[in-house]
Amino acid sequence: MQKYLVLSVIICIQLLGSLDRTMASPQKAAGPVADCPNCVDESQYTPNKWTMPLLKLGEKRYYLGIFFKANWFKATQYCRYHGMHLASISSQEENDRLEKHIRDFGLGHEHFWISGTDLADEGNFFWMATGRPITFTNWNAGEPNNFRYENGEEENCLELWNRDGKGLKWNDSPCSFETYFVCEVQPN
Repeated sequence: MQKYLVLSVIICIQLLGSLDRTMASPQKAAGPVADCPNCVDESQYTPNKWTMPLLKLGEKRYYLGIFFKANWFKATQYCRYHGMHLASISSQEENDRLEKHIRDFGLGHEHFWISGTDLADEGNFFWMATGRPITFTNWNAGEPNNFRYENGEEENCLELWNRDGKGLKWNDSPCSFETYFVCEVQPN
């Protein structure tokens, strides 16, 4: 019995090691994505690092997390696991380019997490990805409002949201809300 237990442990360790190596160095994408004309092949910059299409807008590169919805914390974790972070938007031009791409993808009506939060100090938003205070803003009218829900949860995380068909503006939302997200490639 003890022999089988030891053997099982050894097999599990080898499988986990194999899985860890596979996830730590995923294979690069097979080629450019046909329905993503703004996506770039990153293999020339970071060989064998990216398995997902990256969108180049200006000097920044993004990944739209649209294959599953996640709360703000899980979205942050997903981006970091893949060598990125939730996006930090620093100008109207950057916001507009990102919005245009999201709309062109047919997702202009969806919500998207970005890295802004006021979890540390209510009302003082900063970019979790960089630790810097938010200087450029693009809030929806009446936001941020830190609405308190019946369960006591408050709105402490920042999302892009097309409320009232007026474009993807910013909204504070409960961090537990599950939605899509935007990852940004960390500069070298």
